[in-house]
Amino acid sequence: MTTTAVKPRVMSGMRPTGGLHLGHLVGVLTQWATYCDTSDAYFEIADLHAYTTGYEDPQSIRDARNEMVAVWLAAGVDPQKSTIFLQSAVPEIAELHTMLSMITPVSWLERVPTYKGQIDALGQHVATYGFLGYPLLQLCDIAIVRGERVPVGRDQVAHLEFGREVVRRFNFLYGEGNDVLVEPQPTLTEFAEVPGSDGRKMSKSYNNAILIADDEETTTKKVRGFITDPQKLRKGDPGHPEVCPVFALWKFVNPLKVDGIAAECRSGALGCVADKSDFAEQLNAYLRPVRERLNVYRDDPAQVERIIAEGTARTREIASAVIADVKRAMRLL
Repeated sequence: MTTTAVKPRVMSGMRPTGGLHLGHLVGVLTQWATYCDTSDAYFEIADLHAYTTGYEDPQSIRDARNEMVAVWLAAGVDPQKSTIFLQSAVPEIAELHTMLSMITPVSWLERVPTYKGQIDALGQHVATYGFLGYPLLQLCDIAIVRGERVPVGRDQVAHLEFGREVVRRFNFLYGEGNDVLVEPQPTLTEFAEVPGSDGRKMSKSYNNAILIADDEETTTKKVRGFITDPQKLRKGDPGHPEVCPVFALWKFVNPLKVDGIAAECRSGALGCVADKSDFAEQLNAYLRPVRERLNVYRDDPAQVERIIAEGTARTREIASAVIADVKRAMRLL
């Protein structure tokens, strides 16, 4: 007699704060597409989290929701093999956040590494009650679906450890020897570091990103504007590909060409203009299937809405059971 292995439940999400770019595609979405086959995957549209920094422009958050999910689907996230849900449409998340806030020390929240750093970077206008509590809300996103695994980079391990501490505290206080809430485990992931046109990490906020939704003409124009090796002033000069953002992107778009490009760059046989022209063609070819699928989903917004609604309904079935367990443990039922 054979038994079917139970897939681990993986939970991840994104904030709808603007257009997704090449870094999201190669760093996150290709991984999510894999989780659809290997895991019981839950992907969250984290719209409440978007309000921690974008509360002054709610319409942009609303407008970005379906567009973001359309990109997910175009990138290979399979709604038949995963669950896509809208955070704000699962009120049990907010309810759990309220209950867990009663046992979470403020000092635990204040020591989360990014808290003060983000305030310094973004300004005091983000120093709200919600911004302080966003790591707890993140935990509730995971706990409400009984998430077992959470893909994180090494710089995010501290965030998840905070959530694990809260779960342990809750189970100690109310579990009576049982684990009411699941303690999520990190799945360490080396997210690809994708450079933008100025050499910094690709980000829409830096205005250095190639968006998945860009057309081919816009993509070519952006590639032509990329910085390259500042010491290579003309064709014939020996280059240093290790400092060139375009060379770094070749590794994602066509890794088979990397060794040849590196050799020709170092020898001076390959000029930066020719390299960027060739790369723009290759990048557009790489993105073309994703963009074509994206247009299909854009032309059928009702399908995207249906996928979100069905996934949210499935999520609420699990969430209602979790809330009932928590309330019973806290003697609220």
